[in-house]
Amino acid sequence: MVEPWVALMLAALSCFVGFAWFALAMSVHWQQVMKTTSAPSLQIRATLRLLGSVGLLVAALFCFIADRPSMAILVWLMLLAVCAPSVAMLLAWRPQLLRLLWPGVKVKA
Repeated sequence: MVEPWVALMLAALSCFVGFAWFALAMSVHWQQVMKTTSAPSLQIRATLRLLGSVGLLVAALFCFIADRPSMAILVWLMLLAVCAPSVAMLLAWRPQLLRLLWPGVKVKA
């Protein structure tokens, strides 16, 4: 069995990464992070959106593992409220760090 604090940390990480994948699915953020002028292909966009959805779902599951359902929903909603602006701030200050979440792209110098 997973300790509640470990499940909550994994939920926070999963939520953050899920929102980061959603951000990378947008052309503007893709170009900002990957330092390119081209938009991601439709297949990459669809994959990133799917991964983002899975990330948020996994975060909810970890919340349910950590606590009873009434508290888990509240914690998950709070994680959503914290992780979305956190990704936005990361995009504003250090967008290149999000490149770690989609490493297969060659970056122009």
